[in-house]
Parts: sequence; C-alpha cells; structure tokens
Amino acid sequence: MTPAGWVPDRSEIIYIQHTPHAGTEMPGVHPLLVVSTKQFNEKTGIVIGFPMTHAERHKTNPFAVAVQGPKDEVGYVVTNQPKSFDWRARNAGPHPWGGGHTEALAKALEILDEICGFSTE
Repeated sequence: MTPAGWVPDRSEIIYIQHTPHAGTEMPGVHPLLVVSTKQFNEKTGIVIGFPMTHAERHKTNPFAVAVQGPKDEVGYVVTNQPKSFDWRARNAGPHPWGGGHTEALAKALEILDEICGFSTE
C-alpha cells in the first residue's frame, strides 16, 4: 500500500509491479531506480526508471550497475530495460534502500546514453 502523500523521487529506489510483462522483461514486484523527477511523477502519475534485480548473472552484465545495500546485499540496475509505469495503478511504494542513489543513477544514465546515443558531439 502506498503511504499517503508519498510520491517517488529521482534517485530513489521504489517497489513497483512489473507484471504484465513480455519476453525477457522482469515479471512481478521489483525495485526500480527512479529517473524522473518528483514533480513529473506527481503531475503525470507516471514514473520512469530502471528495473533492479538481485540476480547474480548481472554481476558481469556490462549494462548493469551494482548498488550496495545497507546490509552488504547487492542489487543491479538494469540499464538496457528503462521502463515507464503508472506508479499509482501499480501500487508503487518506498523501498527500504530509500533515496539518494545519485552516483548509481549517473552511471546508469551514462550507460543508457552509450546504448541510445542521446549525446551529440
């Protein structure tokens, strides 16, 4: 259940339902590293972010960014699967790892830029 007044914020890790899914997309409830701003999320009801997993196979994935949890657990931000979700309809909520993951977000956005070529030189 989403806490009253809570809105996902940029660089926060949240829980969100990823199902329905297709193909190799992650199903079920997973963490998501939020890319979009709190203002955008509140106004539109949409959150944009990168899904996260604890699957060890992502340790060597060049498109994954490791995030250290508070109890030595590691989560992996999967940068090659950016998502947008209706966070209210999917019952998003705070994740225990909270916000302030600015370094992981910067690395994830850098990798996404390499994949998509957003930057022009």
